[in-house]
Amino acid sequence: MNILLLGSGGREHALAWKMKQSPLCEDLFVMPGNAGTAQVAQNVDIALNNFSGIAHFVIDNLIDLVVVGPEEPLVKGLRDFFALSEKLRDIPFVGPSRAGAQLEGSKDFAKEFMHKHKIPTASSRTFTLKTLYEGLQYVEKHTLPVVLKADGLAAGKGVIIATDTETAKSTLKEMLENKKFGEASEKVVIEQYLDGIELSVFVLTDGEHYHILPTAKDYKRVGEGDTGLNTGGMGAVSPVPFADATFMQKVETKIIKPTLAGLKADKIDYIGFIFIGLMNVKGEPYIIEYNVRMGDPETEAVIPRLKTDLVSLLAHAGTRTLDQITIEEDERVATTIVLVSGGYPETFQKGFAIEKLDEVKDALVFHAGTSQNPAERVLTNGGRVIAITALADTMEEALAIANKGAETIEFEKKYYRRDIGKDLM
Repeated sequence: MNILLLGSGGREHALAWKMKQSPLCEDLFVMPGNAGTAQVAQNVDIALNNFSGIAHFVIDNLIDLVVVGPEEPLVKGLRDFFALSEKLRDIPFVGPSRAGAQLEGSKDFAKEFMHKHKIPTASSRTFTLKTLYEGLQYVEKHTLPVVLKADGLAAGKGVIIATDTETAKSTLKEMLENKKFGEASEKVVIEQYLDGIELSVFVLTDGEHYHILPTAKDYKRVGEGDTGLNTGGMGAVSPVPFADATFMQKVETKIIKPTLAGLKADKIDYIGFIFIGLMNVKGEPYIIEYNVRMGDPETEAVIPRLKTDLVSLLAHAGTRTLDQITIEEDERVATTIVLVSGGYPETFQKGFAIEKLDEVKDALVFHAGTSQNPAERVLTNGGRVIAITALADTMEEALAIANKGAETIEFEKKYYRRDIGKDLM
């Protein structure tokens, strides 16, 4: 099969790395890719918002399967664009329509969906600039901590947890009046803070059938001890020790099945991944958020634990035959540590040479924000630069290997958290 994978992060490198191992994979293209995907596939320099450019490439290169890594092209309607073309509509496409992508594209839409279909989540209300005064009054009476979320896409950074009322009020003003997150914060969802332990559950569905992939837990705060600003993710572990059979049965019964039934009831034809961000509150699952793609850096921990042929799995999803394939997991623990540019998630510099990548022998090195110069030197090209994943029989062993890899790789202003997974041991 000729496969096109869209995206340029650590998630896409991990997916490409796994796809390349499949005997079904003939030619693999990553658009636009990074220095890591270039090692296992052919990078294609076409922007993800250039739908006509993507379409021409798919037709010209006889692509048999399209897989969308990031959320933005889905929210903007890439699948719908394909569906309108006679030449493209029958090509298996893993990723939901614009309507389905609203589960991630609008926090307000997602909340309405959960309330409508009686899916457990935190109580909430949504406010706009016109209802700012009402929002400030709502915050005034709200229990603390309180969570404020930009309605739209904000690269994983649009969530603020306020521990005092004045911070919550000033944050709401910043988001609505000062457009702290641009168009993403034209609406703000204010919701109840759930006190528990987070985890990520990944579902792949073909619209009728589904499979649950290995669970993971990611670490969003930039500082050790879960302090500091929210990021796109500083590390991950898989599986999650507390997500045992009893808990996962609750997740499937109370969240996964009602979500899929709700999509059908709302006439949303959904093919692709549903990433369910959950909170375990005293043994009960509550949804924090939906995403309409695999997580990053969770993918870098989950995909190495997948024994099933990934290309076959995605092809079955794209052709609505997921019931004809089963999921097999590696029993080992995977831990992922993300190396980031100093200053991330705020201002940071790019273009530093990355050294000693080849000296990491016992772990997998997935590129995220990297590029290659004409002299074939790998350079930093983003906030999150490299994800290092180790597999071992215990979490302690896996973390020791991953931390050793994180220590080995060098670039100027490198930073990483040394406490990933420690809370679970």
